[in-house]
Amino acid sequence: MIVEHLNLGDFRNYATADLTLHRGPNVLVGSNGQGKTNLAEAIVFLATLGSHRVSSDAPMVRDGKEFAVVRARLAHGERKVLVEVQLNRQGSNKARINGSPSKTNELPRYAHVVLFAPEDLQIVRGDPSSRRRFADQLLIQRTPRMAGVIADYERVLRQRTALLKSARARGVRGEGLSTLDVWDDKLISLGSEIIHARLRLASDLQGPLAEAYTAIAGADHRPQLEWALSVRGGDPEEGDPSTDSGTEEGPVRGEIEEQFRAALQAKRSKEIERGLTLVGPHRDDLILRVRDLPVKGYASHGESWSVALALRLASAELLRAESPAGDPVLILDDVFAELDADRRQRLAAITSGYEQVIVTAAVEGDIPEPLHRHVVRIHAGTISDERPETGEETADDGPAAS
Repeated sequence: MIVEHLNLGDFRNYATADLTLHRGPNVLVGSNGQGKTNLAEAIVFLATLGSHRVSSDAPMVRDGKEFAVVRARLAHGERKVLVEVQLNRQGSNKARINGSPSKTNELPRYAHVVLFAPEDLQIVRGDPSSRRRFADQLLIQRTPRMAGVIADYERVLRQRTALLKSARARGVRGEGLSTLDVWDDKLISLGSEIIHARLRLASDLQGPLAEAYTAIAGADHRPQLEWALSVRGGDPEEGDPSTDSGTEEGPVRGEIEEQFRAALQAKRSKEIERGLTLVGPHRDDLILRVRDLPVKGYASHGESWSVALALRLASAELLRAESPAGDPVLILDDVFAELDADRRQRLAAITSGYEQVIVTAAVEGDIPEPLHRHVVRIHAGTISDERPETGEETADDGPAAS
């Protein structure tokens, strides 16, 4: 799959923007704050239904506007698909596929993208929410229907937590809150599906992660990943991992559901006391290790970057192996400025073989030669397209301008 053309309306700093992209490497060059990362963010949203920079959609809507539009023409071999999403400052977003209204969670079926960004360091060094977000965005790309499951879980979680806060305010004790049982059933059903999907994902990522880490770092430090699950007794969100975590598909669904229900019962009084739902995939953590030590708190800066990059490369390899659409689009957003010369060359060599790579950089010289081909310059939201004089471009590949 490749992105042939991107069109934006009232997205971030762009009133309008049009960008033509090629197969192979594409380099977007511009000083910080000019809008190059906004272009990458728009493409990523189509694939993950989220941003790598903000947790809500409103900041992506241009100041003073009620909605933004992201539209892209995608090529799946000989097939062309036009996907579009309207991001509303308030209310639900709207999507169209080939001009027909569609559910937004259908978009990841067509847009396959893996993003590398400086924020990725937070996956390995940040709080558990960063790792959950990484996993869930990959889940959605791998199985688009999971977008609906995750959204439904978050809705039930909000309603259940509101009930707990109300009970706390009214001084209700745990055994006196029978209405909570209905929400427990819904939370367990949806949450167990998310937990199982995450466990399968971790298991499937393990091999590609080890290979990618060795390719990036030039050393085998035995990277590992496993989930610490709150349904098994601890609270990974607060640094108390469960004693039994894992990467395997592991227990059948019934076992997870039983553990989930038992943990909710055990913590009901504490949940009412705190007005929080303390059990479920929203409290879990993805534990990352190198050299049998947790990356967070023990790994060097270089090792941490290698793990973060390896997670993205492993994600790309997993999607590449599973998708009938071919390679995902790789986006390397301001990554090379963060890396030493050796890691730059290794990352460029690994990624240059993908069908389409989009690289953003403030300094053109940071981009290694294997990725330095089609250059687009961005200044104050204006896009100018430089064509290499190779005679390879077709007649409809004229300059793109905002």
